[in-house]
Amino acid sequence: MSTKTYDLAFVFPGQGSQSVGMMADLAASFPEIKHTFERASDALGNNLWALVSDGPEADLNQTQNTQPAMLAAGIAIWEIWGKQSSVRPAWTAGHSLGEYSALVAANAIAFEDAIRLVATRGRLMQEAVPQGIGAMAAILGLEDHQVAEACEKAAQGEIVAAVNFNAPGQVVIAGNASAVQRAITEAQALGAKRAVLLPVSVPSHCALMAGAAEKLGEELEQIPFHSPDITLIHNTDVMSHSAPEVIRNTLKEQLYKPVRWVDSIQFMHDQGVTRFVECGPGKVLIGLNKRIVKGAEHVSIFDSKSLQTTLELLNG
Repeated sequence: MSTKTYDLAFVFPGQGSQSVGMMADLAASFPEIKHTFERASDALGNNLWALVSDGPEADLNQTQNTQPAMLAAGIAIWEIWGKQSSVRPAWTAGHSLGEYSALVAANAIAFEDAIRLVATRGRLMQEAVPQGIGAMAAILGLEDHQVAEACEKAAQGEIVAAVNFNAPGQVVIAGNASAVQRAITEAQALGAKRAVLLPVSVPSHCALMAGAAEKLGEELEQIPFHSPDITLIHNTDVMSHSAPEVIRNTLKEQLYKPVRWVDSIQFMHDQGVTRFVECGPGKVLIGLNKRIVKGAEHVSIFDSKSLQTTLELLNG
């Protein structure tokens, strides 16, 4: 019998944590990995496990492939956790794409529906802005209001905005490529420690995604949603929702509104969460979360060793 733990949150990473061979270690010991990827492959009609295992990397990094791969990876690890431990989080969230993993974990959407949905999401995002028109950049070492100031000065009739509030002093901007480049220059003038373009083709979470969001909204209307059975904090408004129509709308808005990750982690901590578990490939979120809430425990599950460490920590 599972036990819901009210000081515990599981969080799921988004795009950018993927790598070829990322699930090999766990797959060698836990059949849940390949089984979950088989379900995803059946839903998509292509061999997602082969892509994750063997690449090529360029294909895995295509947005319409990355999104279902990351969703399947996170849920595969969640499935393993469910069989290895009776401990369950009372809270969950996901960074951007990771919010869909959180929704599956919270039984708000069926896994296969989510897989097809994020593949469509990735395709719509890629189609929304022609290659070379949009860009994203990481700005390090400035206050949020300074990043906003840099974007405002740089816009000059184009779109550029702060879109990922990832950690104190770490903000990602997105928009038209020329405006993003101007914002980098403005940020450097304001004293940014680093201001660098990111190797992405899609300017996520900015107004350039509005058209894709409308099309995604139509897709969302076709998918059954349920009230989450874990309190899920959404990126756009840092709130939990139970009504399916509200959840659909937050997912639609997520495409063109900022990811408020700092606020989301801080909110859960303010509600009594003292342990955060990153559930998925890589360790991106644990690095961010440690900077947001310094007094909490932070662990990641991404291979057999980290799984054992987390089991000992939470089961003990």
